Amino acid sequence: MIAAVAIFSVMDTTMKLLAAHYPAMQVTVLRSFSSLPLVCVWVAYRGKFNTMLKVNWGLQLLRGALGIGMLTLFAYALKSLPLAETYAVFFIAPALITALSVIVLKERVDGMQWLAIVVGLVGVLVVLRPDGTSFISVAGLAVLGSATCYAVSAIASRILSRTDSNEQIMFWILIMMGCGALPLAWSGWVPLRLADWPLLAVLAVSGFLGQLAITRAFSMGKASVVAPFEYSALAWGVAIDWALWNTLPDRWTIVGAAIIIGSGVYLARREAVHAEAEHP
Repeated sequence: MIAAVAIFSVMDTTMKLLAAHYPAMQVTVLRSFSSLPLVCVWVAYRGKFNTMLKVNWGLQLLRGALGIGMLTLFAYALKSLPLAETYAVFFIAPALITALSVIVLKERVDGMQWLAIVVGLVGVLVVLRPDGTSFISVAGLAVLGSATCYAVSAIASRILSRTDSNEQIMFWILIMMGCGALPLAWSGWVPLRLADWPLLAVLAVSGFLGQLAITRAFSMGKASVVAPFEYSALAWGVAIDWALWNTLPDRWTIVGAAIIIGSGVYLARREAVHAEAEHP
């Protein structure tokens, strides 16, 4: 998971660099199609191409639509927000997943977990500025929307994993995001600059390797143990912001991120306790 987070930080950096020159929807198309050849080679190596059509099409289409929303909103936010601040708001996703699991999956969530979810939302408000000078910016709302799409997609993935393999899930999410976003991006398509092809290569490799690493992480360990390591993304975000753009998070971002991360870690550990109690 630590490796996955580091690789995805590289991917997000390339998306931020590309978002400075291309529309957010086009960045979604580039993200999807750039990694697709590598995923096809991997699926072929695993000998799984003959199973690609035997999937839950309803949930696959839903995840494709959610993926378009998640990546496009995230790319839009990256145009104006530093990586660290973007990650800090996005960290609300685990709390949203816990809340949605009650509604959709009928999982049990106790009062302390609901309190942790509320605390996490308070942390988001802190990151988005409590002093009123830049309260709830459009970019901040875009990250929040992206995290919501990710949370709903995660719930859909939990259900989808009961019937579809990892190879099917990885293959079709890229196909559907790319094919779904391309018509929406076509009218405002900006020709690719020659100087950006190395960035596209990095985007392709990092997107593919990051997905492999995170899939492997969740297949090897309990989600409640593995998931908190996602918060190491904040350290990568701060380091990359400082190295490339000479910016550091302000005190509100740090305070808000600490609240959100604390809430997320508590939820993960609480879930582990419940799981052990149900399956000693």
